[in-house]
Amino acid sequence: MEYIIPAVIFGLILLIVVWGIAIYNKLVYNRNLVKEGWSGIETQLKRRSNLIPNLVEAVKSYMGHEKGVLEKVTEARSRTGQASTPAERGKMEGMLGQALANVFAVAEGYPELKANENFMNLHNELSSMEDEIQMARRYYNGTVRNFNVLIESFPSNVIAGMFTFVQAEYFEIEDEADRAVPKVNFS
Repeated sequence: MEYIIPAVIFGLILLIVVWGIAIYNKLVYNRNLVKEGWSGIETQLKRRSNLIPNLVEAVKSYMGHEKGVLEKVTEARSRTGQASTPAERGKMEGMLGQALANVFAVAEGYPELKANENFMNLHNELSSMEDEIQMARRYYNGTVRNFNVLIESFPSNVIAGMFTFVQAEYFEIEDEADRAVPKVNFS
């Protein structure tokens, strides 16, 4: 009888330690998923960024007097590398997306440019790149959501607080026009 109480206490302590280790490992696993997701976004953004100089060169000879539009793209591209957080990067990428949209809108007025095979290839490649960026953003934001829920939920929030796990930032669209729900009129 005198050995039962210490054994029960030892068993409870061991159970608590194993439980804490399991939660800690789950937090580390989810933090690494967030890092992996962010790496995927950065890869896609870098690929898009590498296409932009080619686009500017393809468009330059056709849009001589639209120089301001091209300068905005170049400026926005250089700013994206200066962002240090996902929120800042989202804002900068939104500005770059807006500048690219302006280039394509202005290109509508140049039929010979729209007929240029190089321009069309770049346009199609950038369009598919936007889809890949969107998929990477959804994956990243899903991992951030899971990680943040784990940090905020009891009892894992106790372990997260002990080991100073901090919530991750979402990568969000800054352009309100992109967030707006499209209006559909069936009349």
